[in-house]
Amino acid sequence: MPSFDTVCDPDMVEVRNAVDNAAKEIGTRFDFKGTSAAIELKEKEITLTGDADFQLQQIDDILRNRLTKRNVDVRFLDKGKVEKAGGDKVRQVIKVRSGIASEDGKKIQKLIKESKLKVQAAIQGDAVRVTGAKRDDLQTVMALLRKEMAELPLSFDNFRD
Repeated sequence: MPSFDTVCDPDMVEVRNAVDNAAKEIGTRFDFKGTSAAIELKEKEITLTGDADFQLQQIDDILRNRLTKRNVDVRFLDKGKVEKAGGDKVRQVIKVRSGIASEDGKKIQKLIKESKLKVQAAIQGDAVRVTGAKRDDLQTVMALLRKEMAELPLSFDNFRD
């Protein structure tokens, strides 16, 4: 039976490249000279450091620009709160979302059941496997999920015939 997996995984190599490029730009820009502006990636967390909220916003804009140029969806980013980091500095942690959360998986499963298509959806860890008798039904489900779950950067892989 034809099937595919619905996943929510960023290309971490491209994310690292985008963060490295943003760090290089921050180092060379005139308006960041002599400030504590910095950006770094550890595991799946991007830490922005700056002197003020305005500077953090500028660093965030640079990061989003670099991610977009590398074809990484910015919906993978979950911004944290801006917090004081000793002295005049501020810090913000941005988490890189990976995998489908359980409540989102349940939403996807419910949406597929309500569509009345002859397909089955099963949650498997941080992915949702959709199986059906016809390829056309699976393609209809893909279109439905792209439309209804627009807030999630979903991708479809492991398509089997």
